[in-house]
Amino acid sequence: MREPVEVRRQRILAAVESRGSARVSDLAAELEVSVVTVRRDVEELAQEGRLRRGHGVVRSTLAARDIPAPRPPDGDTVAVVVPERHHYLYESLHGARSVLEASGRRIALHIAPQVAGAERPLVERALEDGAAGLLLAPRWRTLADEEADHPWLAALEVPAVLMERRPGAGTALHAMDSVCSDHVHGAHLAVEHLVGLGHRRIVFATRDDSPTARTLRSACARIAEAHPLVEAWAWTLSAPEAGQEGPYATEETAELHEVLRKTGATAAVLHGDVDALMLVQRLADHGVRVPEDCSVVAYDDVVAGLGTTPLTAVAPPKADVGRAAAELLLERLDSETAGRTPVRRVELLPSLSVRGSTAPTDASRRMSV
Repeated sequence: MREPVEVRRQRILAAVESRGSARVSDLAAELEVSVVTVRRDVEELAQEGRLRRGHGVVRSTLAARDIPAPRPPDGDTVAVVVPERHHYLYESLHGARSVLEASGRRIALHIAPQVAGAERPLVERALEDGAAGLLLAPRWRTLADEEADHPWLAALEVPAVLMERRPGAGTALHAMDSVCSDHVHGAHLAVEHLVGLGHRRIVFATRDDSPTARTLRSACARIAEAHPLVEAWAWTLSAPEAGQEGPYATEETAELHEVLRKTGATAAVLHGDVDALMLVQRLADHGVRVPEDCSVVAYDDVVAGLGTTPLTAVAPPKADVGRAAAELLLERLDSETAGRTPVRRVELLPSLSVRGSTAPTDASRRMSV
């Protein structure tokens, strides 16, 4: 999926400003585009005065210019902070954009590099530039990353809404507005679909490096453990780089085909789409056919339907999350309603799209004959 040019250039700008300077070749590798593409982007950014070019090196202009003194919010600009390389949240961004632009607000997009704490300097810069409100989706790869952000987020003096992020009860951010997908319901949809097809042994292969991933892992475990028709279940990482919390038991990092064989599972729930498509390819390499030998449900539904075998998938309402978050923020920014409504924690329900990767088990097919 090709990302918009402006999003890519914002990622370049954020990476350079966070480091002071960067090599063009390194930026190309990080963004997974050609060096020619980065050079073209850098040329445009340099002409706009946002970067300084050198021989194969790009430098930030922040150190070379006087930073303007903070000014009060102008009431017109909303800053949106999302992680780089996160197509899931880019859909939420587009949902928010439609609402904000319709309201006449200007959007200041900030792309946070893949390092802990990258959001704070971007937010501070946005506030210095006069942002009246914030839409935030911190990466929070670990619980420690999340907890480290609580103090400064709780101290924000402008309205802010979290997208697809919900801190736990009793934390410093418990009273912060948020809009999320109900991932517990999403896990329930996946399990009930598979159980309804006759599957009684299920493997969950999920990520473990974001709040969504950790919520999904926990929900799958609770639902499978309590379900009267699930005879056995197991969990494993969807990819070696998908886990940050560790350490993990050997069986929690085993290849999916090995876990399926060990548990006798006939179905799997895989998070997210790219990991799911790659896992299905690896299953084929080991002679496991989808859906004949193993039914698969993906979780995210960004590109799940594009596989050789289109994957049945749970689809969180990504764009709707962005729209709802933007509407809530606009309400907070409205001088007539500001402070009159309680803090809101909005949950939107995912849906299930059934495609070719799930099928009844042999036993259930025989019973239906």
